[in-house]
Amino acid sequence: MSEAVAIIPARGGSKGILRKNLQRVGGVPLVARAVDAARRCPAIDRVVVTTDDADIAAVAAEWGAEIVERPADLSGDEAGSESALLHALDVLEARRVDAGIVAFLQATSPFLDVDALTTAVQLVRSRRRDSVFSAVETYGFLWRKGGGGAAEAINHDADVRPRRQDRDPHHLETGGFYVLRASGLRAARHRFFGSIGIVEVDPRTAIEIDTLQELETARAVAGLIDRAPDGHGAAIAADAVVTDFDGVHTDDRVRVDQDGIESVAVSRSDGMGVSLLRAAGIPFLILSTEANPVVAARGRKLGVEVRQGAADKAAVLRDWAKGRGIPLSRIAYLGNDVNDLSCLEIVGWPVAVPDAHPLVLSAARVVLDRPGGSGAVRDLAERVLAGRSPATPAGAPRQVHERAADAASDHPTAPLEAS
Repeated sequence: MSEAVAIIPARGGSKGILRKNLQRVGGVPLVARAVDAARRCPAIDRVVVTTDDADIAAVAAEWGAEIVERPADLSGDEAGSESALLHALDVLEARRVDAGIVAFLQATSPFLDVDALTTAVQLVRSRRRDSVFSAVETYGFLWRKGGGGAAEAINHDADVRPRRQDRDPHHLETGGFYVLRASGLRAARHRFFGSIGIVEVDPRTAIEIDTLQELETARAVAGLIDRAPDGHGAAIAADAVVTDFDGVHTDDRVRVDQDGIESVAVSRSDGMGVSLLRAAGIPFLILSTEANPVVAARGRKLGVEVRQGAADKAAVLRDWAKGRGIPLSRIAYLGNDVNDLSCLEIVGWPVAVPDAHPLVLSAARVVLDRPGGSGAVRDLAERVLAGRSPATPAGAPRQVHERAADAASDHPTAPLEAS
């Protein structure tokens, strides 16, 4: 039987947002989110990204996509998506791939509904429809500006205001996905042909990113939309763990006694988590901007490497990863405040404690349940260990955001470490 192939056009150029397809939402590049959605769809047999950009190709390949190199004449601002789809079909045909159905996915729609995509593919495969697109139901009264700027009613009579229950809904394309019979696409050279069907999606997911404001909105709501329905998620497939100290190993508070001596609290549960990671051979680094000796003391207690006094944390992280031969995409970094953003933005697994700064929460791919100083590091450790279990697939996650189970902890006291 012919294959259902997801094709994701993702060119490198973009006028509205620089390097748009590599921008992160929920801690994951947009092109990777599209690849992940396609791979999670049981009706899709193959996932292809067509791009003119080497960086996009590298990210897409890492997430499990097959790459089609898109020629320059099909990558400009004037080139239509259909031209990229048809070129990809020609390349796949040369690779002896029998693509009977094309699922055209837009990387700029970060919250693709996998269940709806599955339904759309089934509609085309069963031959009930030739072309299917994602849409949201709307009862809105639509208007347009006519001559001289005067308003003109489009889908209703201006002098009639029927109740919602007395009206038929209209449907608005989301731009998220289009599922097409490949032979019909080749003949029509357009995404709409033959018997056209609609698959409704949740309006919350109908965000299409063309502007910086839309990107900011998507980042703000990602934690709510991405979260697994049962409140829990898949394991973290990381090869190394790097954490901030204050607000992560501690509860971000300072205790001062009558002699002016300051101290912070840490968790024995976190210590056990680090011990388990070490036993599994997983590299662990504490990376702090401050030079207070408590960081080194805690590192010695845990038996892990410490880099502190780091003015440029991202540069130190890059150097450490390079020295160990670990790709940044395979590192889990746990942070809580704005000085962690530079690290969160370059690793494959940006992780935040639940009481982190809003910008950190927005940048995170995983938000833990346990706060700093109360089992957050243990929580992360257990997820990374689960990610290395033979029962857990390596690579891209089943859910982009995750919530952790509770972990008990206690709070012995250690000297101060500034944030």
